[in-house]
Formats: sequence, structure tokens, C-alpha cells
Amino acid sequence: MPRLLVLLACACLLGCFGRSGAGEFRLDSPAIENAGFDNALFQTVGATFRPGNHVEPVDNGLVFDAAVRIIREARRSVHLETFIWAQGAVSDRIIDAIAKRARDGVACRILVDSVGSPDFGGLQTRLQGLGCDVHRMRPIPGQDDVARDHRKMIIVDGRVAITGGFGIDDKWDGDGVRDDPPQWRDSNLLVRGPAVLDMQQAFAENWEEATGALLPAGDFPPPEDEGGTPAVFVKSKENSIATPDDRLTQLLIASAKRRIWISNAYFVPSTPVMALLTRKAREGVDVRVLAPGEKTDAREYLPSQRARMDQLARDGVRTYEYEPTMMHGKTMMLDDEVVMVGSTNLDALSLNHMDEGALLVKDAHLAAEEARRFLRDLSHSVERVPPERHAIR
Repeated sequence: MPRLLVLLACACLLGCFGRSGAGEFRLDSPAIENAGFDNALFQTVGATFRPGNHVEPVDNGLVFDAAVRIIREARRSVHLETFIWAQGAVSDRIIDAIAKRARDGVACRILVDSVGSPDFGGLQTRLQGLGCDVHRMRPIPGQDDVARDHRKMIIVDGRVAITGGFGIDDKWDGDGVRDDPPQWRDSNLLVRGPAVLDMQQAFAENWEEATGALLPAGDFPPPEDEGGTPAVFVKSKENSIATPDDRLTQLLIASAKRRIWISNAYFVPSTPVMALLTRKAREGVDVRVLAPGEKTDAREYLPSQRARMDQLARDGVRTYEYEPTMMHGKTMMLDDEVVMVGSTNLDALSLNHMDEGALLVKDAHLAAEEARRFLRDLSHSVERVPPERHAIR
């Protein structure tokens, strides 16, 4: 996996030696907090909550049960976009489910990142043999080898979809607690309803890049009311000043009044994000950060991650390291009803360079469920208590 290791090294360098503070996008203004969240969301990233969704968590290995279930429902199309797809039992399950639908004439379109899945060739041949249209995103060398496609989406018929931090790999198949074999802790959401059309459009944009083709108009069906939950998928691409994900991350933190609970696999945030988290903690907001500990798959991150977490802890943020296995989630909970789950890491590579996406949901019931999961994760974690010393600058 040398290409992926190079990418991680780039991420670490970007996190440590990125743009100067003066050159980083900053979204920290009383106008944001006073504007109303929906208004600020639209003006900041052009996103508007779509009503009428049903959203449910499908964490850890449950994501593959859900994936097989919705693929079996397909009548028109199965679209799958992922950073990592590796040989194994999980891959076989997904391919078997796709094969059954492809035999019945369901269109199968797949995008897999060239760097994230360097050994995908045999699987690509197998999928193409089933009649799937399969493409590698941004082969190496390219115009920008750091601008990877890091999204994770399975979209069926433009009506139901899954997104989050998962990859098609056996290490995601488990309970998120055991580590022999590795069973990564990850967070994902299944959504039915109008918000799926935002995900379909994000897939279509990359499909057009990879193939030069548009999706059929019928892949964008009229939205149907599937429930009472407002949701929207926010996509992000590289931008030299500020990506939508960078803007969204800062907006969410700036808007919080009571709680900011973050789980993130690669926690190396920028100076503006650090400043926002610090300010909120000093204002009395309950700010907590959960990141991987010694079981991380990217030990290159640990020194920078721990330096930032210790600085935040000195400033009133409670910081934790997950102990049982690799914690790969990318979630945020704000106050009592806003939840974000997606593919975005809080590092310079993810926030500034990669194609990413996050499902933003406004639902008190889901927020309460995600809060229970977060607290359960903290029961498997150790809180960092930094030694007294000067803050890291």
C-alpha cells in the first residue's frame, strides 16, 4: 500500500506545515451565531435542509447488512463510490448482491479511487464481467495526485442511500470494539427520502468527470416523503481558499450554544478550527473530542494529534483516545438536534484537497441516539490529561 502511505505522509506534512494562520479561511463572527442556523447554512455552503427523510444509524458491520438489503431493493440503478475496496468476505457479499440485480437488468455504476484501492484490478474485472460499469477515479500520475475521491456512498434508485466512513474491506465488519482480527469503529447513516438526490448529484458529478457521461434523467426521481426528518448532503471538492467542508465544519462549531461532540479518525485541525473550539469551551459549551489512540492505522498522525488535543484540554475541551481498536468515524453533534456523519477527516488533506461529503441531519431523536453511542465510545476510551506546559503554537 505504498501510495496510500505516501498520501498519509502528505497529510501529516500538510497538517504540520500547512498555510499560515493569515492565509487560512476563518469563519468566526457574531453574525453567524445570530443569523439562525438554516440561514447561515444556506449562505455559507449553499445547502438547504430537505424535509421528508427517514434516517437511521448503521454503524460498524451493520453497514454491510444494510448495503445488501438496499441493493436487493434496486429496480433501476445501483451507484457505489468509495475510497477503499479490498478483496475479502465483505467484498464478496457486496458483489453477490450486485450480481443478482445486474442479472435482472439493473444498471450498476461504480467509482473507486486509484490511490485508496491500488489492488482493485482483479475486482474491477470481476465486476465488469457481471455487466457493471466500473471506473478508477483520477489515475496516477494526474493533475493533482493529492485530490483524491474520498467519498463513501451507496445509492439505490435515487431513493435510498448509505454514507459515512466505511470502506469495502473486512476490517469494517465487526462490532467496533474487538481487535482480533481488527474490527474498526465507524459511523454511517442510511437515508431514505429527498436528501438522497443530493448524494445522487454528487455521484453524477464525479461520474461525468470519470466517463464524460451523464446519468439518465430517470435516476433523479421526484422526491417522495419518507419521514419527518430534515436532512441535506453537503459535497466538497478542493478549493485553494476554503472548501465547503471547511466552511461547514467552522459553521457547525460557531453555531453551537450548548454542546459540540466530535469523533474524528485523523484529528489534526487547522488554527481557525482550534480557535473556535477553544472559544466555545471558554464560553461554557460542552466541547468533547474523541480520536484514535495507539490502535490508529496512521501513527504518523499521533504526535500532531496529541499536541492539538493537549492544547485543547488545557483550554477546557475534554479530549479522549479510543482504546479497543481503530476509531474511524467522522461525526459531529451540535446542541440537541443537529448531527453530521460523513467521510471528512479534520486534517488539511481532507478539508482542503479531497472530494468529501457529509449528511447533515436535524432530528432530536437521532441526536439523542448518536449521543448515547458517543458516550458508549467514551466508556472504551481514556481521557487525555496533559502535563502543565506552554501551549503548542
